[in-house]
Amino acid sequence: MAGKRKNNPAGSTNNYRGDVLRVLGALKVATADQIQRIGAPHLTFRHADKETPSKQKQARTASHTAALSDMRKHGLSENGGSTGTGDALRNLTPKGLEAASYELRRPVTEMGSTARGAGSSGASHPMAVNETVIAMLRPKPNLARLTVDPAHVQAAAQAAVDGPDGIGTIASYWTEVPLPATGTWNAPGKGGAQADLVLTAPQDGVPLLFIEVDNCHETAEELADKLEKYARFFKRKVKDTDGKERPMWRTRWTVPEGRYGDAPHPPVLLVFNRIGERNPNLTVPRLQELTRHLWQGERQRGGHHLYDRKIPIIAVGLNQLRQHGPAGPVFARFGRSGPQTLLEAIGNPRFEAAQAREEEEAKTRAAEYQAQVRRAAQEHDAKKAAEREARRPVCTGCGAKFTDTRWQAVEPKDWGATKDSHPHLCDTCKRAAVAAAQERQEPVRGEAGSDDFWPAPERPVCTECGAAFTDERWKATKRVGWTASPAKHPSLCGDCDQRFEDLDRAWGVSPRQEERDQEQDQAVPEQKTTGWLSRLRR
Repeated sequence: MAGKRKNNPAGSTNNYRGDVLRVLGALKVATADQIQRIGAPHLTFRHADKETPSKQKQARTASHTAALSDMRKHGLSENGGSTGTGDALRNLTPKGLEAASYELRRPVTEMGSTARGAGSSGASHPMAVNETVIAMLRPKPNLARLTVDPAHVQAAAQAAVDGPDGIGTIASYWTEVPLPATGTWNAPGKGGAQADLVLTAPQDGVPLLFIEVDNCHETAEELADKLEKYARFFKRKVKDTDGKERPMWRTRWTVPEGRYGDAPHPPVLLVFNRIGERNPNLTVPRLQELTRHLWQGERQRGGHHLYDRKIPIIAVGLNQLRQHGPAGPVFARFGRSGPQTLLEAIGNPRFEAAQAREEEEAKTRAAEYQAQVRRAAQEHDAKKAAEREARRPVCTGCGAKFTDTRWQAVEPKDWGATKDSHPHLCDTCKRAAVAAAQERQEPVRGEAGSDDFWPAPERPVCTECGAAFTDERWKATKRVGWTASPAKHPSLCGDCDQRFEDLDRAWGVSPRQEERDQEQDQAVPEQKTTGWLSRLRR
């Protein structure tokens, strides 16, 4: 402990010295009161019971005042004059800026100047810039550090925690940022602007916001000239590391690309602190007319506007910003009627609503088209099913329609002929027909035995008397394979065959054979010869 006291005789801690480095590294110059309100807001509620506001301020800023004292001993900070109200101004030395770069995680080359001499004229503008940062941040107290404090202190801190949120952290803000229309970032040329504040808080919906703070000393023409310089800077293009030309501001800050047809420039917020002789209620309307070509969008059929290559310009009063914060409807965007929240003012809610409607309509159209496709497919399938049902075979026996399995079984195969024995009968009728044929011991068509090559289609009939063959005669005259029938008269029934056999034995030749011979002789005509040889033969 003795060693720590020797190094930091004021008794400051690392946490409070870190607060000083972060706040002064971002703001360049500030009072102990502002450092405390940003770095340790819980102290504001802890010492609210002091007798006078002066003693309250002294008590709540004591820790950071001690840190500033120890840092001045180490050559990190210095006194920079005083404000118009008598508060001491503090700023960092070059060594302190280098230490702050580690706290803020910024390159040393982007830390800016030490702000020496800012307090020579009271630093009214830097103080307004700092108050703007505090109003945008709305630092929330750490309730865990107030657990031993009285109930009314905890209740006041809880009310602050429950209030609207701010945007970003102290590391999200940059002050005195050059916007070179010519030259480089480190050596800007003439004709450029210098932003009072640059806010980068994509986690809170503000990827990039330029802030100009006016103490109501500047005229509308002077403010318009400053916005013209912003426009020159936004339009400037340089080659990026990949060799492609891009807007210069995109080489330093990352912002999502705008949608097709709507790629506006980064927004600019004008904060009016009413301590000068100018009335912002009169300045803002005049400024709108002077800068209309910079911010006016193109109206679309859906009622929204597109702001391609335009600058969203928003105005707000510092007192309103302190009271309501960024979430309050106190921001007036040029060209729009009625106040909005900051996120609404820097955005394009009507365009987003129109895009949402178009996407919803596109989804509806796609759903309707898919429904039409499904209905058409269902109708097509139903039509095909009806046509197929109309082609379904009907049993000639019982009149019942074939099942799918039976229909498939009787369909022609290979060479176009069905292999089913009863293609016109359903399964039930076919089984009955097969059973009846087996009872009659008749060979079923299409179900020949192992000795048959081509089964006879029906029972043979005698060519002599017309009587049907008996089973024994049919079997005796049936051909086997490629050989002829073994019967002598396969076309005759048993009785006619026996009668012809008796006649053959009695006459040697059957009358039937004699008749066939005579018919054959009559069918062959006598051959005539011509020429001299035929005359000699006569």
